[in-house]
Amino acid sequence: MSDTARYVYAVSRGLEGAVLEGLTGLRGAPVELVSHAGLEAVTSDVPLPEFSEDGLREHLEELPWLEEVARTHDEVVRAVTAHAPTAPMRLATIFHDDEAVRRRVQEWREGLVEVLDRIDGRAEWSVKVLAPPAPAPETTPGGGPTTGTEFLRRRKAQASDRAEQQEAASRVADAVHHELATIAEAARLLPPQDPQLTGHVGQMVLNAAYLVPDTARDLFAERVDALRGRHHDVTLEAGGPWPPYSFAVLEES
Repeated sequence: MSDTARYVYAVSRGLEGAVLEGLTGLRGAPVELVSHAGLEAVTSDVPLPEFSEDGLREHLEELPWLEEVARTHDEVVRAVTAHAPTAPMRLATIFHDDEAVRRRVQEWREGLVEVLDRIDGRAEWSVKVLAPPAPAPETTPGGGPTTGTEFLRRRKAQASDRAEQQEAASRVADAVHHELATIAEAARLLPPQDPQLTGHVGQMVLNAAYLVPDTARDLFAERVDALRGRHHDVTLEAGGPWPPYSFAVLEES
């Protein structure tokens, strides 16, 4: 029995093996192709004890391990995406051997072809809109004493100001999303990210992904810049072009 398994990073179409020369994946293993039915699974060997069902159950609780695997997974996907339409697989998609990979590609083939048709010649862009952080509530103006009634009045006014600020930021987010979605071929609204994990300052009122044709790349970037200049009361962050994770990963995978 082999002491390695096959880790599948992505499935591509029309990918030449020569472009993988020198590309390494997890644990420094060379990245290889497993071809089947006109598609190419992008794979590398991984140590079975570490990536077995029990091993994954243990290691997925370890943040440094998870970050390293996710980083390498993304590096391989990005390298391949530069050469062919590519559907990224979910993290830690593991098979015992090449034949098992081929069987699964055959099982998923219809969905994979649909995905690859959808993303061919397109890339993902990320756009986030953040409302400014709420100011710390004041308790005593100028450091002087205050009555209980005045304290409650000011707190109520501050809460009202924060609510209005939040509502205004949400309107901006809706406008930004609507305008960018008219350029993209598809768009997805994603859950706001936890600021403790991302380091973002302020409340995220928009976290969206856009599938943008390569021919509209410059137009999309210019529109983002125009929106940023138009809406100074929020922070607008954009990134891309990236592999189309939000639009390419199969639900079955």
